[in-house]
Amino acid sequence: MQENELTDQDTLIEVLENQLADNYPKEVTATLMRLRMTGHSREAALELMACALAPEMFAVVEQQQSFNLERYIAHLALLPATPWLDEAV
Repeated sequence: MQENELTDQDTLIEVLENQLADNYPKEVTATLMRLRMTGHSREAALELMACALAPEMFAVVEQQQSFNLERYIAHLALLPATPWLDEAV
C-alpha cells in the first residue's frame, strides 16, 4: 500500500468502520452518536471523523511517529470544529 493510500478518504472511512466494529477506541462510537444526534448524517459524521483521523495516519506514515491516541481522542471531542486543520496551513 502506498503512503497516500493510507490517508485517502476511503481508507480513513474503512479504518473508522473497523474502529466502530471493534468499539475501540470507544470515543469513536461516542463521537458518531454525538454527531448523529446533532443532525449530521452518518456519512457526514464519518467524513468529519476522518478529519480527526487523518493527521494521525499522516504522522505515522510520513513522519514515522507512533499513533497518538490521546491527540486523536482530543480531535474527536472537538468535532464538528476542526481547528487543527487551520494549524496545518
